[in-house]
Amino acid sequence: MKYRIAMWAGAGVLVAACWALYFAMRSKDNPIEPLVYALGSLTQPVVLIGSHFHFGMSFYLVILANAATYALIGLIVETLWQRLHHA
Repeated sequence: MKYRIAMWAGAGVLVAACWALYFAMRSKDNPIEPLVYALGSLTQPVVLIGSHFHFGMSFYLVILANAATYALIGLIVETLWQRLHHA
């Protein structure tokens, strides 16, 4: 189970890194589309919290928080999966 939770955390790091790469490479002249913003906020809950309380976050903080969030979600999902699978 530890490896699966580590894979969830790795997925969180990968998602945050991909969003950082996307926002670094996109054109600054065009505004962010609402669908892209909603998808980014959904896959990175810490960014939504940061924009709500109006404080900036470094790239490394976003990656760390996203990995922790995904690991927590993975822990919940894997625990429920084991309990439902053995029932």
